Amino acid sequence: MSNLAIGVIGASWGGLAALSKLFSGLPGDFNIPLLVVQHRSRHGDNLLATLLQDVTKLHVVDVEDKEPLQAGCVYIAPANYHLLVEDGHLSLTTDPLVRFSRPSIDVTFASAADAYRSAALGVVLTGANDDGSQGLRRIVDLGGKAIVQDPSTAESKTMPSAAMKAVPEAEVIPLSGISARLVELASHKVQHAQKRAG
Repeated sequence: MSNLAIGVIGASWGGLAALSKLFSGLPGDFNIPLLVVQHRSRHGDNLLATLLQDVTKLHVVDVEDKEPLQAGCVYIAPANYHLLVEDGHLSLTTDPLVRFSRPSIDVTFASAADAYRSAALGVVLTGANDDGSQGLRRIVDLGGKAIVQDPSTAESKTMPSAAMKAVPEAEVIPLSGISARLVELASHKVQHAQKRAG
C-alpha cells in the first residue's frame, strides 16, 4: 500500500492544456496536496492559478513563503522563484536559475524527495527540455513514485522522454489516464491509514 503524502507535477511547453486536463479529472475530495511547477516568464502573473481554478474543485493558490501544506490544495510555484518542500510547509528562494529555469522542476522534485522520501510522488508532463528528470530520479531513489506522461500524448515530447530515460521504472501513462492513477494512489493512502487504525 502507498503512504503517499505529497505530489509534485512538472510541466513546460504545452503545460497549461495538460494541467487543465489533469486537474479537471480530479474529484473535489482528493486528499493529498499537489504542487505545480510550470515554466513561465519570470515576469509572469498569477493567471495560471486562476485558469486552473476554473477547471477544478480543489483550492488553487499561488505559493507564498512558509505556506503550510494542506490536503485538497493545489500549490502553484510563482514566477521567478524556486519552490522548496519542507516537512509540512513550502518555502521560496531566489537561488540561481537551474537549466535556465526558475522555478526549476528538478529543484522542487529533489526537495520533495528529501522531505517526504517514500511518501513523495513526481509527475512529469509535456515540455521542451529535460528539467525534472534528475529530480524524478531522486524521488524514486528515495523510495517515492514516478509518473511520466506518455510522450505520444504530449504537445512536446522532450521532457517526458528525458524523464523516461532517467527513470526507466516510472509509470508511463497517457495524459487522459493520469488523473485516475492519482486518485487510485491517493485512495491507497486512505485504505492504508484505515488498516493501521484498525
